[in-house]
Amino acid sequence: MNNNDEIISYLTKLKDEKNLSISEIARRVGMAKSAVSRYFNKTREFPLNKTEEFANALGTTPEKIIGIRKPSNIIPITKTVKIPLLGEIACGDPILAEENIEEYIDEPVNYLPSGTCFYLRAKGNSMKPTIPNGAKVLIRQQPDVEDNEIAAVLMTDSNEATLKRIKRADGTIFLMPDNPEYSPILVNKDNPARILGKVIRMVIDF
Repeated sequence: MNNNDEIISYLTKLKDEKNLSISEIARRVGMAKSAVSRYFNKTREFPLNKTEEFANALGTTPEKIIGIRKPSNIIPITKTVKIPLLGEIACGDPILAEENIEEYIDEPVNYLPSGTCFYLRAKGNSMKPTIPNGAKVLIRQQPDVEDNEIAAVLMTDSNEATLKRIKRADGTIFLMPDNPEYSPILVNKDNPARILGKVIRMVIDF
């Protein structure tokens, strides 16, 4: 934040650039000329409660006068969309059928990948420490993922969705847990499964 000398130096620079007199500035801010003159002469402290009036009079912003800089890494959020959180997945239904949806979660569009997205709630400890039990996991719907990526997988016989890391070896797909206390799941004709989408990120409620 700027001190009084820095504020007046900045205002004086603007005054000179715009060729404004003290009288004109006083008129624009609605103050006595003598008071404004004292501010510019530094015989009186600049009134911070009048920052907006001086900013308007000199064509600048209050933040620039008092030296507050907005963080450059802030991304403005202009719109949110509702992303469904899926519960039980009914047999034969499209994945995003209304009867599969427990609730909707508002997400800023700036932070979403392209394509159709949905949330699943992690159940159990097979993906700890990567994904803890109860975490809400954002999934981008897609029919396949790269090797070693985490996917949401529908076990078609039990009609349950699970989160596992995908491994392929000699044409066989394994659903790998990150927790070494759990065993891999082999996908074959006796234990069929299909990939619902790729894990993007997770949200943990505290």
